[in-house]
Amino acid sequence: MNDSHQQTPSFGESHAATLLLREFLDVTSDFERSLGDDLSVNPTDLSAMEHLIATGPLSPTALAERLGLSSGAVTTVIDRLESLGHVHRTPNPGDRRGTLVVPAPASVGRAMGRIVPMVTEVDRAIHAFDDAEQAIITRYLESVVATYRTHTTVEPRARSWRADAPADSSGAPGRASALEGSSDA
Repeated sequence: MNDSHQQTPSFGESHAATLLLREFLDVTSDFERSLGDDLSVNPTDLSAMEHLIATGPLSPTALAERLGLSSGAVTTVIDRLESLGHVHRTPNPGDRRGTLVVPAPASVGRAMGRIVPMVTEVDRAIHAFDDAEQAIITRYLESVVATYRTHTTVEPRARSWRADAPADSSGAPGRASALEGSSDA
C-alpha cells in the first residue's frame, strides 16, 4: 500500500472495554433507527421529537438552534412531523406573534413506551455493582466523555436529558429525559 492511502485503523488489539464502547455506539444507532422506523420518521425528525419530548413545547427557533438547522429546514421538519400527527403548532402564550411546536401525547407515549423499559434495564445494570465499582465505572465513563469532547470540533448543543441542562433561548428549562443522548441529527 502506498503512502497516499490512509490505512483503516484496526481496533482488534484495543482493550475489551474500548471495543464494547464501539459496540455500544453501534447498538445505540440501531436502537434509534428502530425507534425512528416505529414512528415513521427519519433521524433528523427523531432528533426533533427527542428535544420536544424532553423539554415540552419549543418555539421553531429554539428547535432549530437545538438541531443546528436553519429556520427553513426546521420548518420542513415540523411540517413532516405535523403531517404524521407527532406534533402540532399552537400560538405561543408568551409571544402573541410566536408559535410553539407541541409534541402529541400519543407519540410521546409510543416513544417512551420503547425507551423507558430499555433505560430502566440499563440503569438496573449499574446497580448490580457495589458502590466502589460504580464509582470506578462512572470515573471511566467520565473520562471517555471528556475524550470525545476533546476530539469534537463542533459546539455542543443543548442536552435536554441532563438534569442540569440550561434553559433554552425561549427560557424553558431543561427537563430530565432518557430519550436524548447519543446522536442529535
